[in-house]
Parts: sequence; structure tokens; C-alpha cells
Amino acid sequence: MFRLSNAMRFAAENRWTICCAVFAAYMIILSIMDIRNRKLKLSVLLAGFLFIPAGIVCGNAHPVFLAAGGAVGVAFVGVSKVTEEAFGYGDSILIIIMGSFLGFWEILSLLTGAFLLAAAFALVILIRNRFRRKDTFPFVPFLSIAYIGGLVIGAF
Repeated sequence: MFRLSNAMRFAAENRWTICCAVFAAYMIILSIMDIRNRKLKLSVLLAGFLFIPAGIVCGNAHPVFLAAGGAVGVAFVGVSKVTEEAFGYGDSILIIIMGSFLGFWEILSLLTGAFLLAAAFALVILIRNRFRRKDTFPFVPFLSIAYIGGLVIGAF
């Protein structure tokens, strides 16, 4: 009984860290899916909406900032529609989930990092003549790397 109470106290004191670690595992699963299939399975993607209540309960961001973070993702749904899915709907839905989980300023930081990583990757691939201008590559791995990098440096 003593060990159970210690474990429960540990979980309560570190609930945000635990939520972030589980979310990182979720992101890795989505990254593998995106790399292998260039498509995200809808059921797995939508399971991420379960993290939104965790962000409200476990995180320290105000619910208004969490809603604003989700709104950033909604803007990306518009981008997906305008670009005829050059930026995929799955990526946009994931940004809604991430923004609602992390908050407005955190999702902006994460997106900045992810887009910089993707731009560096694209530049290297173009220089090596592996891709042409119209070719595509999965974006979820860059979101995952930016998220896990943010965890490592303590940004989230």
C-alpha cells in the first residue's frame, strides 16, 4: 500500500511530464505512419483529441491560449483546402490537436522549428538532386522532432 501511495503521489506531481511523454510516443507513432504510408490513419489521428482534456487538466496554460492554439490548426485546415492538400488535412488536424494541447505560443514555437527543419531538409534534398520541385515529403516527422526537441530544452 505504501508503494501505491508513493506511485500515485509521483504521478500527481509529474502529471504534465507524463502527459508530454505519452504525447511524444503518439507523435512517434504518427511519424512512422506518415513516413511509411504518406497518410495518417484517421482513427489513430483522431485519438489525439483525447490529449486536449489532458492539456486543460495537467498543463498550466490558460484555456483561452489552448483554444487559440487550436485555432492556429483551424487556419492550417484552410491552407490545406486552398493548396488542394499540398499541405495535408492530416497535418492540419494534428496541428489542431497539438495547439489545443500545448497552447498558442507553444504551437507557434513548435511550428517555427518544424518549418525550419523541413526547409533545411528540402534544401539538402534539392541540392543532392534527389527531389524535384513538385515532389513532396511527410511533415509529421518534423513536427515530432520539433516537439521532442522542445521537450528536451524545456520549452513545453
